[in-house]
Amino acid sequence: MEVIYPKACGVDVHKSFIVAVICDSTSVKPQYLRKRFSTFNNSLIEFRNWLLANDCQNVCMESTGKYYVPVYNALEGHISNVVVANPKWVACIKGEKDDNKDAKWIADLFKLGIVRSSFIPNKDIRILRELTRYLYKLTNMRTSEKNRFTNALTVGNCKLDMVFSDIFGKSSSAIINTILSQNEYDDEDILKNIDKHCKSSNEDIFNSINGISWETAQKQRMNIIQEHIDYLDKAIKSVREIIDSIVAPYESAINLLCSIPGIDRKSAITIISEIGTDMSQFSSHYRLASWAGLALGCNESAGKKKSVKISRAGVYLKPALVEVAHCAVKDKSNDYYAKKFNLISKRRGKKRAYIAIARKILVAIYHMLSTGELFNPSDASKVETTDKDKIKFTKNNFMQSTKQLLSLGLTIDELQEFITSKISESTPVI
Repeated sequence: MEVIYPKACGVDVHKSFIVAVICDSTSVKPQYLRKRFSTFNNSLIEFRNWLLANDCQNVCMESTGKYYVPVYNALEGHISNVVVANPKWVACIKGEKDDNKDAKWIADLFKLGIVRSSFIPNKDIRILRELTRYLYKLTNMRTSEKNRFTNALTVGNCKLDMVFSDIFGKSSSAIINTILSQNEYDDEDILKNIDKHCKSSNEDIFNSINGISWETAQKQRMNIIQEHIDYLDKAIKSVREIIDSIVAPYESAINLLCSIPGIDRKSAITIISEIGTDMSQFSSHYRLASWAGLALGCNESAGKKKSVKISRAGVYLKPALVEVAHCAVKDKSNDYYAKKFNLISKRRGKKRAYIAIARKILVAIYHMLSTGELFNPSDASKVETTDKDKIKFTKNNFMQSTKQLLSLGLTIDELQEFITSKISESTPVI
């Protein structure tokens, strides 16, 4: 095989140390130079200087958890070609595995150019990604705490969740705080906490809290949960402020993505934090969809397709796009994706249809970020055309066209009105 990189370095990364092997293929017989370094920052700088001293600008390492990140940070901006590979692409042969042989094997594979590079965005996007993922975790934690609080109300014979649409609303929270307090309360105290715009009747509210039997320990637990929810609210607000302060360079891209149905500012920031704004890092939209875990699986043998399940990739991006797909399908101002969803769901079901819409949105994002154009699908006119408008009436196919219209669910009056409109539009109809 052709040698792509005459000088290549393979790195076997561990938590406390790394093993690096430089493969020099400039001569007839490859020469190998091996050295071990600690993962302390000064040792990683020594590793970088060792690469520069040996004129090696091509480095490959496997993505072992987060241990590769300090090594990548030390090499970024100094080494021109740093590849972080998926471990399955550089897996060593059984019986030939140890630290030294792993690094040598990675170098041998990498010099031939057969190791795929993982997507590593620039530092600004990586920092934004850390914040958006942390915000995602905080939001999940807050939701879990709210579910615990609601369960505590149910266990304590409190049915306020059946009376109020939002158990954490103004009136409901005030009533619960009154009950959780150590002071005695009566019906007048409860009525004072009910907002004048509350739609629930006083009788239903009193019935929902009648029979409450909370012990002191239960009240203390619920107070702790409330304090944790308040803390998480403050943390989420602080993280969002930090995110808003660092997304200024990407405002144009955010506004561009907001032109897609279903995408708001929050979703646009999440998507940009995961894929960046430079689409040249993906060779095509097929690669991007595969990286996001939205591409159909390819498992075919003897002309039979066995499975088309999507992969588990895109742990953070995929849920965000599926959430966007749900909003896009329900968007009444632009029914482009709603009509596509209806067509797909009839054949494949709603769950697969949402995945398909999420993939279509990601493909649109790829092309919009590549060209800088606003959302304007090329097949919008075809999608807007209804099924009955596609049916053409002639003398020869009049009966067949009528049967097609009836199969679409049209009534006799609607059928008559539609045929009359077709006759008035063109003369050679019947």
